[in-house]
Amino acid sequence: MTDAAYNPLAYFSAKLLHETDPSDVYVAQRAGEALTLVDVRSVDAWNQGHAAGAIHMPYSEIAQRAPVELDPAVPVVVYCWSPGCNAGAKGALEFAKLGFEVREMIGGFEYWAREGQPVEAASGPLPRQFDPLVMHVRGWTPPTA
Repeated sequence: MTDAAYNPLAYFSAKLLHETDPSDVYVAQRAGEALTLVDVRSVDAWNQGHAAGAIHMPYSEIAQRAPVELDPAVPVVVYCWSPGCNAGAKGALEFAKLGFEVREMIGGFEYWAREGQPVEAASGPLPRQFDPLVMHVRGWTPPTA
């Protein structure tokens, strides 16, 4: 390609500054890295299930709550339901407006749960389930036709 605007190095470098994924967030949590994982969905969605270790702050409340409740020196990772939901981007925008270092967790809660990361509900921890269609599951073999 000869288009001067085509710069995959710049594009993918910038993309990784603004996005992360469930596996990387989970590894960072386990390593004790400082980050605040924020679920920006509705209270009903939160109560049904959310990433273990997350806090609940719907994106419409971030401007008011974040400056009071969160340490601006700690990086924030936001998520919504799934790749088909843009509430995570809306939440990330609100945190960015406040000057927080923020990334969006691509795949959202859907892929957090599908990858078998720890999930909680209002009632407490939920069983971990691993979806072999989105990640390697040791010992799993596909069904035969």
